Amino acid sequence: MAEGNCDDALRELYGYLDGQLTDDRRAAIQRHLDDCPPCLEAKDFEVELRAVIAKKCRDTVPEQLKLRILGVIEQERSGPGG
Repeated sequence: MAEGNCDDALRELYGYLDGQLTDDRRAAIQRHLDDCPPCLEAKDFEVELRAVIAKKCRDTVPEQLKLRILGVIEQERSGPGG
């Protein structure tokens, strides 16, 4: 039987993948994943999804878009009335 609870493991999956858990918690989740094929499959899916997103999001942002975003940020920083 898998160590821990599937709900707990899946709830903390993003923290696990992002390296945001304590070493003890990370080890506990790894043990659960090693013993629980459905949770391991969910983890593998998330890893693959992140890889696809990272690959697809490598396009260069157009300079005009960068300038528009910077303009909006500056307006927000200036507050109401400029």
